[in-house]
Amino acid sequence: MCNQPHISKSFASLHPDAFDAVIVAGGDFPTHHVPLAVMERARMLVACDSAGEELVRRGYKPTAIVGDCDSMSAEFRAAHADIIYKVEEQDYNDLTKATRFCTERGCSRIAYVGATGKREDHTLGNISLLDFYRRELHVDALMLTDYGVFIPAAGETAIRTFAGQQISIFNLSCTQIDGDGLRWQPYAFSALWQGTLNEALGESVTLRGDGNYIVYAAYKL
Repeated sequence: MCNQPHISKSFASLHPDAFDAVIVAGGDFPTHHVPLAVMERARMLVACDSAGEELVRRGYKPTAIVGDCDSMSAEFRAAHADIIYKVEEQDYNDLTKATRFCTERGCSRIAYVGATGKREDHTLGNISLLDFYRRELHVDALMLTDYGVFIPAAGETAIRTFAGQQISIFNLSCTQIDGDGLRWQPYAFSALWQGTLNEALGESVTLRGDGNYIVYAAYKL
């Protein structure tokens, strides 16, 4: 097994104050109380490009708006010039530009909201970027949707859960995966669909892998 540090995460109850920064992307705006609470308590609320307009329209006050600014109206840019940080390079998308903005200011625990929905290719790309942020930018990241939470992981990961919680495991580079506390024993799945729709048996799940993987845990109904 790979010698990664132990990570302990709680998907059963996400505390709104657990993050240094919250990044809002331009996908579906959240409606579930968990991502909304995280946004409302954000120490630093950073919008990706046009998501800044949506935040302001809904009464939020973003700390910063980061992106290439190609999706914002000229009127909005002029009115919010003091919090807009234009990054024109095209090697990375706006989510990554916003993430770099946060890490350059000392943020390492980052929650992502509004990063799924609308364009399916953007959704898949944003979810896969979580692994890049963990490995390359050393971000302790969670992506919150209206249905559950994505977390990038490696090595051993302990998760506080509840009985019956739906858990999916997406293998990225592991040749070995096992775990405790799941209804069905995980393994090094060769296709993304194979690790979906597992179930926590009780108050904790532990996963062990020799590479990288992403875990999804559904909220409690």
